[in-house]
Amino acid sequence: SQTHMYFLVGSNPAETKYRVLKIDRTEPKDLVIIDDKHVYTQQEVRELLGRLDLGNRTKIGQKGSSGLSRAVSAFGVVGFVRFLEGYYIVLITKRRKMADIGVMVVNGVYSYDLSHSLQYNLTVLRMPLEILKTETTHTRQESFDIFEDEGLSAQGGSGVFGICSKPYEKYVWNGKLLEAVKNTVHRDWLLYIIHGFCGQSKLLIYGRPIYVTLIARRSSKFAGTRFLKRGANCEGDVANEVETEQILYDASVMSFSAGSYSSYVQVRGSVPLYWSQDISTMMPKPPITLDQADPFAHVAALHFDQMLQRFGSPIIILNLVKEREKRKHERILSEELVAAVTYLNQFLPPEHAIIYIPWDMAKYTKSKLCNVLDRLNVIAESVVKKTGFFVNRPDSYCSILRPDEKWNELGGCVVSTGRLQTGVLRTNCVDCLDRTNTAQFMVGKCALAYQLYSLGLIDKPNLQFDTDAVRLFEELYEDHGDTLSLQYGGSQLVHRVKTYRKIAPWTQHSKDIMQTLSRYYSNAFSDADRQDSINLFLGVFKPTEGKPHLWELPTDFYLHHKNTLGLSQTRRSYTYWWTTDVLKHLPLPFDEVTCAENRRKLTVKKFHKYEEEIDIHNEFFRPYELSSFDETFCLAMTNSTRDFMPKNMGIDPSPFTVRKPDETGKSVLANKSNREETVLQRKTAASAPPPPSEEAVSSSSEDDSGTDKEDEGAVSQRSTPVKVTDTGDNTKITENVVQSTKDVYGVNLSDVPSEDDLKIYTRFVQLGQSQHKPDKSSQQFCSKLHLDRVINLIPISSFSQDNIYEVQPPRADRKSIEIFHAHIQAGKGNMQPLGKEDFLMYREYIRNRYL
Repeated sequence: SQTHMYFLVGSNPAETKYRVLKIDRTEPKDLVIIDDKHVYTQQEVRELLGRLDLGNRTKIGQKGSSGLSRAVSAFGVVGFVRFLEGYYIVLITKRRKMADIGVMVVNGVYSYDLSHSLQYNLTVLRMPLEILKTETTHTRQESFDIFEDEGLSAQGGSGVFGICSKPYEKYVWNGKLLEAVKNTVHRDWLLYIIHGFCGQSKLLIYGRPIYVTLIARRSSKFAGTRFLKRGANCEGDVANEVETEQILYDASVMSFSAGSYSSYVQVRGSVPLYWSQDISTMMPKPPITLDQADPFAHVAALHFDQMLQRFGSPIIILNLVKEREKRKHERILSEELVAAVTYLNQFLPPEHAIIYIPWDMAKYTKSKLCNVLDRLNVIAESVVKKTGFFVNRPDSYCSILRPDEKWNELGGCVVSTGRLQTGVLRTNCVDCLDRTNTAQFMVGKCALAYQLYSLGLIDKPNLQFDTDAVRLFEELYEDHGDTLSLQYGGSQLVHRVKTYRKIAPWTQHSKDIMQTLSRYYSNAFSDADRQDSINLFLGVFKPTEGKPHLWELPTDFYLHHKNTLGLSQTRRSYTYWWTTDVLKHLPLPFDEVTCAENRRKLTVKKFHKYEEEIDIHNEFFRPYELSSFDETFCLAMTNSTRDFMPKNMGIDPSPFTVRKPDETGKSVLANKSNREETVLQRKTAASAPPPPSEEAVSSSSEDDSGTDKEDEGAVSQRSTPVKVTDTGDNTKITENVVQSTKDVYGVNLSDVPSEDDLKIYTRFVQLGQSQHKPDKSSQQFCSKLHLDRVINLIPISSFSQDNIYEVQPPRADRKSIEIFHAHIQAGKGNMQPLGKEDFLMYREYIRNRYL
C-alpha cells in the first residue's frame, strides 16, 4: 500500500525536548507540511506516536501490521527538492566533528552558523543591552540556535538575551532547498550549510593549548568548475570566490566573554570581468577571451560594492597573473582589471580607495636571484598593517610600556573591547588555486604572528619558517588548498609552499605531473557533469515539463546571467557605484554597524538563565553521553608537540624554536641516527636567523624524499592513535620508550656521589630535622652558652597549630581578601581599573627587569 503520511520527529541533543512535523503526501506534486509549533517532552512524544500507531493500523487490535514504521534516522534536514513529479526530502545521515570554537561546537553541517565571521558574531553579541530589550518581541515558545553571552543579564532579574542573525546568503548552499518551507516551519528545523573547508590543530606552548582553526566558505553564487565558470556574472558574483578565516583562541578559557579570541579574514576569487576560456579545442591552456566590453566597470563595481559592505575599507587586490608574456594571455586580464580599478577609484574618497598590487609570481619563481617568499612576506606585512585583525581583548599593558615598532603601525579599528579588522585582502591569479594558496599562506602566517603577539604568547610579532608553529600552520593551509583545488579544479595542489621555497624533494616532481594530468582529465571529461550537479543542487536549473532537460542544454550561460532573460528596471549610477550609506560608515563594514537595517536581520529573545537552551556546560561537555578518550576530538586533532616537535630529549620544546629543515616529529622517529644528541640552541621568533639559503637547503632534498615516502603510507595524523596489543613487539617498544639519563637530563649520573656532596646532603637533612622537631631544652642551653656553631631554627609555617592531628588555618587580613576577590572577578572577565600605585609598581618592575 502507498504511504500518504510521514511524521518527522526532531529532538535537542539531550533528547528532552521534541518537535514534530507532519508531511502530507496525498497530493504528490504538492508539498504540504504541518508544524504545530509545540514543544513536546519525551513522554508526550511517545504517547503521540503511540496514538498514531494505534490509529493507523489496518484492523483495531491487530499487532502484526504496525501503523507506524521507522523509515530513516538522520541528524538534520538539508531541504526539499522537486523534479518533474513529487518532492523529495534531503536528509543528513552522517556527520563528523570538525572543530571546537569556544563553547559552541562546530560540526561539518551542525550547530554553528559558519556563514558569518567570528568578528561579526562577537560584534553582534556586544550589542548594547538597551537595544536588545527593545528588540525582544518573541514569545517564550519560540527558540533558536542562540549565541549566548554570559554578560547579558537583565537588571534586577535573571534573564539572558539570545541573539540570532540571518545567515549570509552568498555562503549558504541549501538556501533554495529550504525556500519552500522557510516560512511555514519553526526556525529550529532550518539548518543552513556551507561548502568549503574546516580544519583545526592544537598549538601547545609549554602545555598551554592554543587552537588554530581554518574555515573556508565557498560562494554559492556563480559556482562551478574550473574552465566552465570564469570571471563574473551580471550581479557582481565571481567564480571560485572563497572567504578564508583563521581563528586563534586560548582553549584553556572557552567562554566568549572571558576568553581570548582572534581572527583574520582574506578572500580569493576570479578576476571580476566578463571573460571565459573555450575548452572545445582540448588545449592545456585555452586562450582567454573578453566576452563583453565594460567601459564603466559595471560588474567590478557591483563586486567591490559587496566587499565594502561586508569587509569595509581598504579593499586590497593582490594580482598574481603574469605580466610579461611572449604571446598575450594572462596579461589581458591585468590590463582590464587595472583600467576598472582606476575608473572606480576616481569617485571614492582617497582614504578609502581600492589598493591594487600587481606582482608576477611566476617570473619571480623562475628567477634564481630572488626569493619568492621573502618578497611575499614584505607584501604580507604591508597588507596586515593596513587591514589589522580582530581580537576581543584590549592591548596588554606591557605592549603599551614596551611598544613594538610594527605593532604601533598596525591598522584596523581600535575599540574599547579590542581591535576590529577593517578591509580585506583579495588575492587572485588565473585559477585562484596554486599561486593564490601560497600567497594566502604567507599573509596568514604574518597575521598569525600578530595574533599570537596580541594574546601575549610571543614577545615580537614575527614567525620564522621551520618552527613547529609554522609547520603546523603550513599543513593546515595545504589541506585547505588541496580541498578547494579538488572542488574547483578536479585535483590537488600542483605547486605547494615547499615548491616555492625550493626545498621540495625530487619525488614531488612526479607527484606534480600526476596532479596536472588528473586536473586535465577532470577538466576535459567530468567537469560538465559536476557543473550540472551544482546547478541542480543550488536551484539554478529547475526541471520543468515541456522544456529541455538539464543534459540537453548547450550552455548554462543564461541561467547564471539573469540580464539575458530580462532587463533590470533600476539602473545603477556610473559614478556613485556604491550602495547608499556604505561610505558613511567606512572604514567599518556596513554589515557590522548598529543601525535599523541591520537590526531587522536579528532575532532576539529573552531566556531565564536556568533554561536548558542556554546551559553551555551541558551543550559543550554533554554529560548525558558516554564518551571515551580515544574518541575525544581534542585528543585526536593534530598536535604540535606530538606531530611536529622532534622526539629528541634535551631540545627546546618551544613551538617557536627553529628546527633543522628535515627535522620533524615524524622524521626524527623514523631515523634513529637523528635521535642521538640533537640539542639545538633556542632561537625564539625575535632572535631567529633568516631561513637557510636555497643552496644550503637543496642538499637535503634526498633526505626529505625518504621521509615523504613514509608519510604517504602512514595513517593520517588526525586519526585516533591505535593501541598496540601485540606482545611480540614488547622488546622493540621498551627500546624506544626507555631513555638513558643522558637523553633525559643531558648529563650522565655517576654511580657513587662524592664525599663532599654526601656531607652537604647530610647537613641539609639535619637542618630539615631541626626545623620540624625543635628541642626546647637544647635551644635554652645554646642561648645561655651563646654557642656560635649551633643554629636556632624557628618554625616558618603560617599555621598556629600545624601537626598531624590538627591544622588551624591562618587568618587573612582585609587587604588579602580584597585581592582574592579581585582575582576571582578577573577570572570572570570583570577587570578592575589599575590605580596609581599599580602603574608605579609595574613601571619599576619593567625598569629593573629590562632596562
